[in-house]
Amino acid sequence: MKNLKRISLLLVVMVLVVSCTVTKSNTNTIAGKVDAIESGKDGYTAKISTDAKEVYFATISIVNVGGPQNYKVLKIGDIVSVKGEIWKSEDENHIKVTQIVSVK
Repeated sequence: MKNLKRISLLLVVMVLVVSCTVTKSNTNTIAGKVDAIESGKDGYTAKISTDAKEVYFATISIVNVGGPQNYKVLKIGDIVSVKGEIWKSEDENHIKVTQIVSVK
């Protein structure tokens, strides 16, 4: 009976430790020039070309950047730096923008 309580306690502690682990996110910052803008339902998508000749399709919405106080409407020709979650779809690079770092 005493061993059963110890094993149960050990299992509970292990479950808590595993449930509290932090998962690694794919959050990065990219910088480049805005080449195109496509309006969407809840925001827009900006095509951004980097100095490394990479192209990213940046999805920017009020919800994802944390509210209207952080939301900015980019224009073609702006030099921007954005932070967010990057993923690839076939041969395209995408980023869900969570922060607009700078706009020039």
